[in-house]
Amino acid sequence: MSQHNSFKATGGGGKKNRTVLKRFERIDLLRKRGQWKEGQRVIGLRKTQPEA
Repeated sequence: MSQHNSFKATGGGGKKNRTVLKRFERIDLLRKRGQWKEGQRVIGLRKTQPEA
């Protein structure tokens, strides 16, 4: 039985860019931007755009 086209890998072979970051990735990004202070709460983080 053949595999449906939607399950096959595309020819690019590269990873797609994720638009949603995990909490630790958001904190790292905020640290790089200087918008994170040690001791701040990790709940209710501000929205962040991934680095391009």
